[in-house]
Amino acid sequence: MFDKQLESTLFQPLLLPNGQIVPNRIAKAAMEENMADRQHLPGAALRGLYRHWGAGGAGMLITGNVMVAADAVTGPGGVVLDRHQSLQPFREWAVAGKAQGARMWMQINHPGRQVYVATNPQAIAPSAVQVEIEGYSQLFAQPRAMTETDIARVIGQFTETASLAEQAGFDGVEIHAAHGYLLSQFLSPLTNRRDDPWGGSLENRARLLIEIVRAVRVRVSPGFGVGVKLNSADFQKGGFEPADAMSVVQMLNAEAVDLVEVSGGSYESPAMHGRPQEETKRASTRAREAYFLDFARDIVAVAKMPVMVTGGIRRRGTAEDALSPEDGRAGVAMVGIAQALAYAPDLPKRWLTAEMAVTVPAVHWRRRALAGLATMAMTKLQLRRMGQGKVPNAAAWAPGILLSDLLRTRRRNRGYRSWLRRRGEE
Repeated sequence: MFDKQLESTLFQPLLLPNGQIVPNRIAKAAMEENMADRQHLPGAALRGLYRHWGAGGAGMLITGNVMVAADAVTGPGGVVLDRHQSLQPFREWAVAGKAQGARMWMQINHPGRQVYVATNPQAIAPSAVQVEIEGYSQLFAQPRAMTETDIARVIGQFTETASLAEQAGFDGVEIHAAHGYLLSQFLSPLTNRRDDPWGGSLENRARLLIEIVRAVRVRVSPGFGVGVKLNSADFQKGGFEPADAMSVVQMLNAEAVDLVEVSGGSYESPAMHGRPQEETKRASTRAREAYFLDFARDIVAVAKMPVMVTGGIRRRGTAEDALSPEDGRAGVAMVGIAQALAYAPDLPKRWLTAEMAVTVPAVHWRRRALAGLATMAMTKLQLRRMGQGKVPNAAAWAPGILLSDLLRTRRRNRGYRSWLRRRGEE
């Protein structure tokens, strides 16, 4: 039992640089939901899901991907927010999440080359470099290199979505520059092979992210939160490295950024889903949970804004360790929890009085990419159940759930392409 709960930093408020106060240091981190309605709006299912999380005790809820471009989505059930979409469903979504006092931020994203051919065969990227996953590369679109016009359009899309999020009542946006999506692709020398001002040096590769942050900050009010999700590393040889991440954060120090979330990996190297099984067996309990904590502590040392770490945290003790100094290095300001809240949505509330570890089903297959898809499918099952008012089911059979998810995605792909045609964007 924790008799001195109020002394725990975990449950103390956090003051952000723009003056916004987050009730505690626990954030529901973003997960891939793919639960939009047929118009790619947040409907009853997402409202129900976020009511669960809003009542669960987290100080901040960060939505799953909200796509800034209708023709570029991570999945056919993705939420899209642009000027053509009705704003009322987003207002209702924000109200549902914030009903119990949590801050609600919208994660805004463009997938770049990480687009499935079955969803949309057209994709853009910094350079014409296709996703390479052994045995699965053909599932992804062959991207074309972006023009200056494309780059200007993307800056405008991020800015427009952020502005609309504020109008809908969200407390902030998190600009997704991790996990191999478009802004992460610009940051990585593996995927950004440009020889113009948008490629080459790290300063050039970070230019798109910086320009988007600036454009968003100008468009929204001072009290509206602007955050960035950044990879600690790509975990690919020759890719974005921890030293690069520290340098990018130092660049962001000069901008009005309220929060930086540290994660890692991409579709090609899905570190965000955990370590390989052989590494996990050797690691300490904390390392098995907080995969990116050591990287995050290094970033804290150079960051002027609060830093949040996400990646596998399932126990209160691990969360508190992340907030505490260690070996002369400061702790992070917030912890982001994702998968654990898919299986125990009220985990933060339970931590007020007791330690509790959440068992998250582990999918350990030889093909890591397939295991990552199965892990996501299992997680999305729990989200759909909560959206329907049901409790999570950790005992589901992973192969069957993955197959069911693939079939559902196939059906939704047809609906998405029809929706794009009606908008005249296919």
